[in-house]
Amino acid sequence: MKSSNLLKLVLLASGLIAIGIGSAILVAPANFYATYGIELTGDASLASEIRAPGGALLAMGLLMLAGVFVAEFAFASTAIAAAVYLSYGLSRLVSMAIDGLPDGGLVAAAAFELAVGAINLLALQRYRRSAEISERQPG
Repeated sequence: MKSSNLLKLVLLASGLIAIGIGSAILVAPANFYATYGIELTGDASLASEIRAPGGALLAMGLLMLAGVFVAEFAFASTAIAAAVYLSYGLSRLVSMAIDGLPDGGLVAAAAFELAVGAINLLALQRYRRSAEISERQPG
């Protein structure tokens, strides 16, 4: 099934956001986290723990972008985008319930992640319905 322009736009935005944030965390974690009032120390173990999810987020962003350019990857790319953004947003909600409210920027990040995740989930459902309709139509 050919992916729609709307799906490509959703994947493009999702992928670029993930790549940008992942790259910032991987390359300059102290600067990235300082924007949320988090001060990172010179601890190499902490740096490793902070940079690793940045690299994973960068890789997931690249997989999201793959769905823009390769139609066969669109479904998987959208599923990855929904899973990544919803897992971040929902994990932040769990943290808020357990640990209390963080910096306002992190609360906004949670809302943004949940919104992007929900958009990808809706796009995934729409893509799946469209694929089912295409399969039912004669060749």
